[in-house]
Amino acid sequence: MSLSVDLNADMGESFGPWVMGRDQELLGIITSANIACGAHAGDPDVMAETMALALQNGVGIGAHPGFADLQGFGRRRMYLPHKTLANLVRYQLGAAQAMARAAGGEVRHLKLHGALANMCSEDAALARACYEGALSVAPDIIIMVLAATAQEEAARDLGCAWAGEIFADRAYNDDATLMDRSLPGAVIHDATLAGPRIVEMVKAGAIITQSGRHIPAAIDTVCLHGDTPEAVEIARAVRAALEAEGIALAPFAGRRG
Repeated sequence: MSLSVDLNADMGESFGPWVMGRDQELLGIITSANIACGAHAGDPDVMAETMALALQNGVGIGAHPGFADLQGFGRRRMYLPHKTLANLVRYQLGAAQAMARAAGGEVRHLKLHGALANMCSEDAALARACYEGALSVAPDIIIMVLAATAQEEAARDLGCAWAGEIFADRAYNDDATLMDRSLPGAVIHDATLAGPRIVEMVKAGAIITQSGRHIPAAIDTVCLHGDTPEAVEIARAVRAALEAEGIALAPFAGRRG
């Protein structure tokens, strides 16, 4: 059976006159886009423009909600009641749905951002609260989860459609969570390393941790970050490496159970 995988990137993270990322270039490489919803980054104009560009490129649109923390770019941990988190996700997903429909498209998936995502990868109850918020607004949405973490556990328990994600430019701990960005080697900047690393993981059907441990994982999509200087080069290298190995690139369909 031939292998296939989706390539996704976080984008729409500019704000007013402040520009973040190389979205237009990435949209020619990826198959799914996670678009910021105005809380950790983005604004209505940026959302509208990014969604229109995604549609022009035939790229699947996803909502990318995070903590309401523009200054910290959503990477600072915040401790909120589960009810508040569910409403935070509902609020941002609703905005994404409105902007996507105005552009002539639909939001097909949801991926949590930054510190919120990291916290939910460690705490299934927290992840469940966020996902229940999203599913109450869009019951058929595909939840993108950090593969083999508490996020996946929550999605499986809910019985919703989900897709497992690994990262092209981030190193992993032995529990399948992402290494803290402050640690040496946590962020991969070398495009020549990123491509072969992802091919190895996709073929193995496993996350390969910093220590070399193989953790079996459902790998449906590969994240290519858009906010590092090497983002586009890494994205091109990963796509080229996958294509060279005969691995097809296509939007994920979502799985259940």
